[in-house]
Amino acid sequence: MRFNVLEHQLVPEHRLVPEDQAEAVLQSLRITKDQLPKIHRSDPVIQVLERIEGPIEEGRIIKVTRVSGTAGVSEAYRLVIGR
Repeated sequence: MRFNVLEHQLVPEHRLVPEDQAEAVLQSLRITKDQLPKIHRSDPVIQVLERIEGPIEEGRIIKVTRVSGTAGVSEAYRLVIGR
């Protein structure tokens, strides 16, 4: 991969949620994994994260942090699904 999408100014911060913290995230949101928005393993962001974190299996949770001058900081979570 020649381009790191995570370095682009329009792409929010994406981080892999550690497996031991995933259940706490779901409990705090009072949802199950199936209710999270999805992100494909083929997404360029996941491909970059795999270079950093190693292989990312289906079912892992990604934390997305957006910073806006008007809305402030917001956090969202996405579930990694197959290609």
